[in-house]
Amino acid sequence: MRYRDRVRFLRLNPVTIALVVGVAAPSGSAAVQRARDLGIPFQGEPGPINAITDVAGVEVGHTTIIRGSGKLVVGEGPVRTGVTAILPRGDSYEPVFAGWATLNGNGEMTGTTWIEESGFLEGPVMITNTHSVGIVHDAVIEWLRDHGADHPLSPGISWSLPVVAETWDGWLNDIDGFHVTKEDAFAALDAASGGTVEEGAVGGGTGMVCNGFKGGIGTSSRVVGDYTVGVLVQCNYGRRPDLLVAGVPMAELVDWDGSSTTGAASSPRPPSDVGSIIVVVATDAPLLPFQLKRLARRVPVGIGRMGGYGSNSSGDIFVAFSTANTGAWSREENTTVEMVSNDAISPILQAVALATEEAITNAMIAAETMVGRDDHRVDRLPHAEVQDILRRHGRLIER
Repeated sequence: MRYRDRVRFLRLNPVTIALVVGVAAPSGSAAVQRARDLGIPFQGEPGPINAITDVAGVEVGHTTIIRGSGKLVVGEGPVRTGVTAILPRGDSYEPVFAGWATLNGNGEMTGTTWIEESGFLEGPVMITNTHSVGIVHDAVIEWLRDHGADHPLSPGISWSLPVVAETWDGWLNDIDGFHVTKEDAFAALDAASGGTVEEGAVGGGTGMVCNGFKGGIGTSSRVVGDYTVGVLVQCNYGRRPDLLVAGVPMAELVDWDGSSTTGAASSPRPPSDVGSIIVVVATDAPLLPFQLKRLARRVPVGIGRMGGYGSNSSGDIFVAFSTANTGAWSREENTTVEMVSNDAISPILQAVALATEEAITNAMIAAETMVGRDDHRVDRLPHAEVQDILRRHGRLIER
């Protein structure tokens, strides 16, 4: 069953809600706030959507799985997880130039050794939870086979090294229950489309925690002359005491638990030094693999602008690709490619850092408070309190 032409698919039974989400918001739903809606200031000019999909051809889809409540029963739930798919060229499976980098390596992104060796990304980028990498990896191979996307090196012979990345959602999710299925990965791939990207606790980001608050999926973009840079993050890293928003320390929020606004009893805090961040960078600038690696290496600058530093237990892994140079991949012939001069690349490098910072902030602004396994509750980043802190530091754009 294909979902590409459907915005949202709902599978319901008494204990299950599984959402297959394309990138358009459901009809009639309230608009989810983003960081700029709150008056949070950022440098740089965003694209029209302020999302990775501002890079023409890039598509994003999510499968969100939310099921059960209460005490953890391994294999039964509660479940708070999902899958996110990024397709560099949409329905075209032509490889794109790519590069990757890491800040701290306590994580996984499969397929990176071939990206390093070949300079190409040959398929989608998938993001899920730590213990679901294997099933999603298998699903991508099957999906590519069934969509006639046999590897161009050997037409008619299936060969694939999928790129699948992860962060750990075990504080809210029954991560040892293996609830992500091949069908969930298929659905995320089939739901992928251009346009507005749903953010917050969706897709692979459903059960994630960022800087001690609810995290998940966020995106942003920057226009640099004739080119666009887009970033998508799955953020699950960081500690509250280190959090910066628009350069302002949020230390006043260290003890905030939401009880004043929700009336909910406090719950245990997630481990303070456990978590990761996956970042996907897309651009239409004609960059070669060594230059795309340079872009990936600038992602930590954006993380650092929010107080992140790559702790010992964090898996901070990044991939960057370019949709330019169509036709560069060829088995038979020499090809001619275009590249931006290294002397002109600095604004693009800066755009990666700026879009990463905003994408993380967007993820935290969009994510709502979530209760998961063993009634663990992770509060959303409190909007009004953040605005008040920024206002007192002269950093809020008043609407």
